[in-house]
Amino acid sequence: MRFLKSAVLSLVIGALFAALSAHAAYPEKPIRIIVPWAPGGTTDILARTVADKLHVALGQPVIVENRPGAAGNIGSELVAKSKADGYMLLFGLMNTHVVNPALYKTLPFKGVEDFTPIAMLAIVVTTMVIHPSVPANNIRQFIALARANPGKLAYASAGTGSSTHLNAVLFEKMAGIQMLHVPYKGGAPAVLDTITGQTQMLISAATQTLPHVKAGKLRLLGVTRSKRVAMLPDVPAIAETLPGYEATVWFGAFGPAGMPKEVTMKLNAEINRIMTSPEVKKRMDDIGVEVVNTTPEQFLATLRQEVAHWAKVIREFNIKAD
Repeated sequence: MRFLKSAVLSLVIGALFAALSAHAAYPEKPIRIIVPWAPGGTTDILARTVADKLHVALGQPVIVENRPGAAGNIGSELVAKSKADGYMLLFGLMNTHVVNPALYKTLPFKGVEDFTPIAMLAIVVTTMVIHPSVPANNIRQFIALARANPGKLAYASAGTGSSTHLNAVLFEKMAGIQMLHVPYKGGAPAVLDTITGQTQMLISAATQTLPHVKAGKLRLLGVTRSKRVAMLPDVPAIAETLPGYEATVWFGAFGPAGMPKEVTMKLNAEINRIMTSPEVKKRMDDIGVEVVNTTPEQFLATLRQEVAHWAKVIREFNIKAD
């Protein structure tokens, strides 16, 4: 009996050491980062920036895969239903986790409960731009033009339910105007069609719009923060014309629910180190991205606050997915 107890104890201890060794060895194989949007957008830029550095830090390939569609829900579902071992991650943004649950009656995942928050990556300066052919030089003139031509001005978005869609709908509701929504499968094609004049207006990240503003292909009218931003001090906030208008877009790294704590903390430390490194921070500053450094617990608290906030906004303005 004593021999049996000793043997069982040895097996238990061996199993514990094996489990600990497995976690300590992470990662032992390539890591996949799922981006639920088309290539070229802000999420894609962030994912590829982190992936390049994470590969060096962890000694394993880090592969970025774009899985666009259904307002980010296709790629997000893939990660939510994957094995919670840290080898499939999601680089998403606020709408997939806090907006979509309020916008859609049914989702194949829960925005908060089905994911492990790893780290908030950044807050992106968001801009309102128009095609240069539109006869408006400021937000007030654009609103007057839209009121005089209901349904004739088209705005592009990265897809129904995306932050670009929601921000434009919020603008419509608060301005008392009606525009035509043209959804795309990502931010890059939405920007392209605004540049070519297929659509007339877009509210999107500065990472995607400012290069074209500088080239004279788009006209910048405003930013979506409640006040002007330091990087664009001469550009008015939309709230200066529509008091109370504010739309902040953040991006974050997630894993499936139930990821081991030590794996989560390892990824959090490495991602924060990468994002706050002088090289990456300067690159982000140059394209209008404000780097954020959070713990998983702080990120989770923000998620819960944002869920309550956007559910209230969507309900009050009766915003619907097309």
